[in-house]
Amino acid sequence: MATTEGLRVGVGYDIHRLAEGRALVLGGVTIPSDKGLVGHSDGDVVLHAITDALLGACSLPDIGDLFPDTDPMYKGIESKILMQRAMEKVKAAGYRPRNIDCVVHAEKPKLTAFKKAMAESIASIVGIPVDTVNVKAKTNEGMGPVGSFDAIATTAVATVVKISQ
Repeated sequence: MATTEGLRVGVGYDIHRLAEGRALVLGGVTIPSDKGLVGHSDGDVVLHAITDALLGACSLPDIGDLFPDTDPMYKGIESKILMQRAMEKVKAAGYRPRNIDCVVHAEKPKLTAFKKAMAESIASIVGIPVDTVNVKAKTNEGMGPVGSFDAIATTAVATVVKISQ
């Protein structure tokens, strides 16, 4: 019988502007595109949203509090490094990830061919089986900054479970 004792849920969201001359990194995977995400780090909105979901599930400070964009130490840093550091805090709080589900909101490029690679990358970073990570891609049907190819956003949900003592 499944139990929910020690199970917690967190939600994360991130959005970044797109600009020419930047690499497009989503879920730790570099994706061919004529535009990339603008950010103090590599701007990986997928890893940022998931990191916030994991931290939120543990009632820990968010990614902006832990790794502020005002700190030059994080200028250009790979988001997977930030996620690894956040995972240390999740484990120190006594939790481990159980599953991750996210939706990448992007008008283009089309992401279907990259969803599996993103799920594998995310699973590897957080240390869970790839079949417990789900990546979906949706357009905004031409509406708003995502729809006009000015931004990419991600919404993520993560569950964590208390580590047995």
